[in-house]
Amino acid sequence: MTLKEAGVALIDCDHKTPPASEEGYPYIAIPQLKNGLISLEGVRRISHVDFLAWTKKLKPQANDVIVVRRCNSGDSAHVPAGLECAIGQNLVVLRASGERVRSDFLRWLLKGPEWWSEVSKFINVGAVFDSLRCRDIPNFELTIPPLEEQAEIAHVLRTFDDRITLLRETNTTLEAIAHALFKSWFVDFDPVCAKAEGRQPEGMDATTAALFPDSFEESELGLVPKEWKVERAEQWLSVLETGRRPKGGVSGILDGVPSIGAESIVRIGEFDYSKTKYVSAEFFEKMKSGALQSHDVLLYKDGGKPGVFLPRVSMFGDGFPFQMCGINEHVFRVRLKEPFGQAFLYYWLWSDQVMHELKHRGGKAAIPGINQSDVKELKLIVPNEQALRRFDEITSPLVKRIFANAKKARTLTQLRDTLLPRLISGQLCLPGAESLLEKAL
Repeated sequence: MTLKEAGVALIDCDHKTPPASEEGYPYIAIPQLKNGLISLEGVRRISHVDFLAWTKKLKPQANDVIVVRRCNSGDSAHVPAGLECAIGQNLVVLRASGERVRSDFLRWLLKGPEWWSEVSKFINVGAVFDSLRCRDIPNFELTIPPLEEQAEIAHVLRTFDDRITLLRETNTTLEAIAHALFKSWFVDFDPVCAKAEGRQPEGMDATTAALFPDSFEESELGLVPKEWKVERAEQWLSVLETGRRPKGGVSGILDGVPSIGAESIVRIGEFDYSKTKYVSAEFFEKMKSGALQSHDVLLYKDGGKPGVFLPRVSMFGDGFPFQMCGINEHVFRVRLKEPFGQAFLYYWLWSDQVMHELKHRGGKAAIPGINQSDVKELKLIVPNEQALRRFDEITSPLVKRIFANAKKARTLTQLRDTLLPRLISGQLCLPGAESLLEKAL
């Protein structure tokens, strides 16, 4: 039946954007919809007054599904319980009445192949963006299982989703631990400050503490630990390459070689399959960047609004789903010489000082972005070799676990997405799905 016949209502957003506020309520836009979830990372905030005004017509509720109507048309994310937010332009909300479609099942109904078949059927191909009309979405015809089966299907799929979310949250915590250690040692110089004051560095054994000096000296970046040097990054770069785009663009063949860009890498070890682009094997062989190696750091080099450059960094992980993989023209591949490790490089590029410098340089360009000189000219504080190796010893198990968790999450995601259409269509019985779930977990 159609969504309208199933009692699913469409509520449109306000077609204007409120002014940003330093704090307040999240204003959900297209970039916040990731993997069927709402991410508040980098979200725009609006004032209480604007929140009340923008939610008069549409105030999202738990289990509402936000659907992209223009650009990435058909993508969706469900609203979790307890989230108070406003909805941005080019988004609509679908809300189930519960009579024929359960509210906790609706999110899964909008992920199956039937949904995407209807999106393709009703899509309006524009010169710049594809789009869906509000009047067409309620006419999407989808298979609607009985309510009792919807409850059981939602439970199975939600269990997968909860496990995937837990793995990703664990990785966020592990990243935060490694980042905090980097900041303490190589930005705030906490061990050196403690020793200079005659104190034992907190949370550090005597052997590790002995690796740090007990005083500071002046440098072009201000006070730095004694005998730690300040040098241009280019002196320590072993690789700084960018990919290329073949003439005529990427190929549509799935048997080509993946070429990843800024939109593909989500975080350490995580990859967005939906945005995979491919190049021919012949072109891949000619690419200067060649195949990526595990622990390669990727720096996104261009993109954004005029005058605003928002650099992002990621790390290519163990167990990546492709045997061969390259990068496109929007990405730098970066490696440092020993004794620097790639984990140090990753957290150095993410540090506030480097991010600020790259944003400043990239924002000056007519087309926002940075070039190789911008990276080479960055100032790098070079610690002693022993401290660097100790940092790598501590963070390597964390990074390894991040990669392993990301691989598990990817496997569960693939299994969930395989089961979803078979469950909704009735091709797979629920006992069989529950058995697969138990084995997977």
